[in-house]
Amino acid sequence: MKRPLLSMRVRIGDDVGPLVTVQGREAWALSMLHAAGERGCTPIDTPGPRWSGYVHDLRKLGFAIETIHEPHSGWFPGTHARYVLRSAVTILEETDTAA
Repeated sequence: MKRPLLSMRVRIGDDVGPLVTVQGREAWALSMLHAAGERGCTPIDTPGPRWSGYVHDLRKLGFAIETIHEPHSGWFPGTHARYVLRSAVTILEETDTAA
């Protein structure tokens, strides 16, 4: 049985910006970043197995995404990334389809 696949057709930037199709987990990540706005997403508040990989792939497609390193404490203190979508994005179509 094939799993549902999220697919998004978006325009980056203004009315003459490039049209891009994003699928799967990268589409999920783009949707989360778009919905989060200036607040951005972290692997802590928006759990996903490979945020850095999704962001890398989205950057290769032409999306501007800022990485902000934030400290955290607790049992395993260190830093985590907050990703903020800086590109203007217009979602033209968003669908769940069979892979």
